[in-house]
Amino acid sequence: IIQVTTRVCANMDVPYVLTNWTAGWSRLPGTLINIVFAGLFLGVAIPPIRTIWRKAGPQLAYGQIVAWGQYTVGLGLALVLVAIRFRIRTLMGVIVPVGFEGGHGTASGLVEVFRLPKINWTEGADFALASATIGIISAIVAGMALINLGARRGWLAKGRDPSVLTKDELIGIYPIDKRPEAGRQTVASSSVDSLALHLAFLGLAILIGYGIKQLLALIEGLSPALARQEILSNFPLFPLCMIGGIILQLVFTKFAKTPPVDRELMQRLAGTALDFLVVAAISLIRIEVIKHALVPFGIIVLGGIIWNVFCVSWLARRLLPDAWFERAIAEMGQSMGVTATGLLLLRVVDSKSETPASEAFAYKQLLHEPFMGGGLWTTSAVFLVAAWGAKPVLLISLGAIALWLAIWWLFLRPLKKP
Repeated sequence: IIQVTTRVCANMDVPYVLTNWTAGWSRLPGTLINIVFAGLFLGVAIPPIRTIWRKAGPQLAYGQIVAWGQYTVGLGLALVLVAIRFRIRTLMGVIVPVGFEGGHGTASGLVEVFRLPKINWTEGADFALASATIGIISAIVAGMALINLGARRGWLAKGRDPSVLTKDELIGIYPIDKRPEAGRQTVASSSVDSLALHLAFLGLAILIGYGIKQLLALIEGLSPALARQEILSNFPLFPLCMIGGIILQLVFTKFAKTPPVDRELMQRLAGTALDFLVVAAISLIRIEVIKHALVPFGIIVLGGIIWNVFCVSWLARRLLPDAWFERAIAEMGQSMGVTATGLLLLRVVDSKSETPASEAFAYKQLLHEPFMGGGLWTTSAVFLVAAWGAKPVLLISLGAIALWLAIWWLFLRPLKKP
């Protein structure tokens, strides 16, 4: 095989072949991210805010502090690096939260934002995608290292030894008799195929998001001050698709006697879109751009990794209640990669869901994702740093951390027993 491949490559222009083979891939991330975000909450039973707060209040506070800390660390290091005359833009400070907290999807969705004349930082997309790639790898490597350390030091609530993993767990393939269902059909196939119906719901959520985007552009046109900033009209579509999905789900919950959306089937569609998005996004990274600012990029990304490890090893045990390590390791996986990474690390230490970590993590995502995990603030922060500079956004981030610490102290701190 090697000999044949060598001969074929010797007789053709390999770069030309690869360029043609991947033609059009640059358009995939910007489209697929809308599907991923549109399906985030479709099929999810959205409970009352009071229920979410009761079950996941400490988890939400901890997750918010971790996310805002990524902005604080990234922007703080960017300002320091600029001060010592590294030739970078302070926008480099947002690549950690965009790449880590947001992941490949958010980084891909912001490609066109980085190219806007008001921002004019096309290299930002390459740094954000590289940050997301490093983040998801670091989450697994550092996460497993922390799990082994936690097992030796007795941090795990159930004391499971992570080295005792089954062969199926190690290779990542379900045994035939234990394979979970990928989804259920919700309508009779004689009426419409369930898969087609779920795709239509995704399209409807995206359409609602597009309508919101047009409304924002209309509002911007009515205000000269907003028109000068051009933030609303240039706001990316994918966070608005998430809002469209939430609106559609609320309509289903209110008026549909039988839910027409199957959560597992919707997750398969969104997961497929995300997998193709990640492959296309990684292929778009221009290595030559990263090389020109490798040192400052490496320092900022390393700072983000250290912050997340610090949160798990020191902060979590002080803010989280029972099963603090399980809760924190899931948060680390999500805040450096994707939700699936967090669930993967959680499954290693709590495979049978014997702790409240999985429930708290799931409930927390309902309030966290719309704002931080690639949501409204993740997008807005890029515009604000470009318009105001890094210092005001750094102060906002520090203020948000102080606010959530105060909320935890006043309302979520466990009372000491007399």
